[in-house]
Amino acid sequence: MRILGIDPGLRTTGFGVIEADGPRLRYVASGTIRTVNEKRPDDPALPHQGNLPARIKLLFEGVCEVAQTYQPDVASLEIVFVNVDPQATLMLGQARGACLAALVSSGLPVAEYTALQMKKAVAGHGRANKAQIQEMTRRLLNLSGLPGTDAADALGLAIMHAHAGQAMARLAEATPLQRRTHALFKGGRSY
Repeated sequence: MRILGIDPGLRTTGFGVIEADGPRLRYVASGTIRTVNEKRPDDPALPHQGNLPARIKLLFEGVCEVAQTYQPDVASLEIVFVNVDPQATLMLGQARGACLAALVSSGLPVAEYTALQMKKAVAGHGRANKAQIQEMTRRLLNLSGLPGTDAADALGLAIMHAHAGQAMARLAEATPLQRRTHALFKGGRSY
């Protein structure tokens, strides 16, 4: 199964593509989609930082291009956390919405995970920092070098889905009675 991970951001959106064959993972590609050029703000190839509609369009088109290029079977997208700054949270939500719309318009099923879930799956604890995620994705995918921080987070989301997606799909396929019986057998609750 080919999995595309997306770490949404308004300035930089990371993407990572892996192949999962049971427990075996293989790196395919990773990178970033940039909507502003911090080094050359006057670059006509990218919209001005204040031009939100143009940046959203660039994100949508970039994610569509990545999906078309690498032909994933499924996508994994980070769920936005609520920031201290409400304006920043709204902006990030718009970037995430552009990514989600691009994935859905590309015909992909989309799984959503929090950063905490991804960090636990990749590094073993939810407080892992960017450098730890970079190092663990390098190790898990046998990369020769460290991926960039945004690409590493996206690869982490793909890895998360490779590990959790199969179990979640089996649970989703179970009938309500099977889920309830299994949950009671394991000592869990069913609602």
